[in-house]
Amino acid sequence: MMADYLSLWWIWICIALGLGVVELLAPGFIFLGFAIGAVIMAGIVAIMSRTDSAVISFNEVAILDVTNVAALLAVFAILSLGAWIVLKAAFRKQSSGARIVTHDINDN
Repeated sequence: MMADYLSLWWIWICIALGLGVVELLAPGFIFLGFAIGAVIMAGIVAIMSRTDSAVISFNEVAILDVTNVAALLAVFAILSLGAWIVLKAAFRKQSSGARIVTHDINDN
């Protein structure tokens, strides 16, 4: 039943939009990585649904099957982790703390 839903590309887009809304409510680039992972999964599932077989294989070994929920969620987790690491590196220099005042303008 769940494999039927996760094999649809628009379900992954809905998941990405939901995670994007959660990111707006709780900012910190935590859920944004998951949302990016879901968008990439939507692309992967859309490409796989356009091909004749719903299986990506390498040397006759199935790597990703659209009907395998565990494989889909594992790829989603790996993509989300990669997106989170890229976001963390991109926004590392951004200050999230309060400004520390070392000199008061009233001191002469």
